[in-house]
Amino acid sequence: MKIGIIGLGLIGGSLAKSIKLHSPHTVWGFDIDPDVVSKALMCDAIDEELSEAMLPQCDIVLVALYPERCVKYIESHADRFAPNTIVIDCAGVKRSVYGPVSKIAAQHPWTYIGGHPMAGREFSGFGYAIGDLFERASMILTPMPDIAVEMLEAVKAFFLEVGFKSVRITTPDEHDSMISYTSQLAHIVSGAYVKNPLSAHHKGFSAGSFLDMTRVARLNEDMWTELFLDNADLLVPSIDDLILRLSQYRKALAEEDAVTLHELLKEGRLMKEALD
Repeated sequence: MKIGIIGLGLIGGSLAKSIKLHSPHTVWGFDIDPDVVSKALMCDAIDEELSEAMLPQCDIVLVALYPERCVKYIESHADRFAPNTIVIDCAGVKRSVYGPVSKIAAQHPWTYIGGHPMAGREFSGFGYAIGDLFERASMILTPMPDIAVEMLEAVKAFFLEVGFKSVRITTPDEHDSMISYTSQLAHIVSGAYVKNPLSAHHKGFSAGSFLDMTRVARLNEDMWTELFLDNADLLVPSIDDLILRLSQYRKALAEEDAVTLHELLKEGRLMKEALD
């Protein structure tokens, strides 16, 4: 197949490298930065730069841009995709992309599927793209209700072929609800935690726990600001829930209530063991 990738940052670049590493598919890539395209060509992450004229030849187009830019790109190129093309966005939120794009797709013969590769690094840009980024990751898909089962199965097979561990099918609402907790809340907690004045003096006093808690504070604030605001209605309740639970620990400590503190710690341990 011919795979077009729009945006060769961390996710788009890693998708290109993963596809080339694991499959015989042809990869065409486009990025607004011509230097990035040159680097992708030099390291064989893509076979050719994707031009406007080549777009109708793509079997799959992966749009790896920020949410708003995904919508704008797909809208502005809606008439250029071939009827058999499958267009998949890779944005980290789904409702704000799926809503407008599904309406666009309904007026065209090509197929749209919302997507989110559940992997990342604390660095951004093509320079940090790696071919094995998705080896332990799931690919989340939010297809339109009328998609043919055979087509959805073929898309699932494609992502498994190119290196993903699993593929999860869900709705945009469920996706954004879960992501508000599993991803977005973790980034906010990390950013808040690292601002403690003691963090500047951590060397010699920190180990794995500190590294785990602070890793994702090193984020791309441009992208995450958009992701957080697009999902604010679901993220705010997740933050409120965390504040409530932290207040229980604080109260037990302030009152030197060993029984309650012991029970809170036990509940957390048992929950983690059940998850594992």
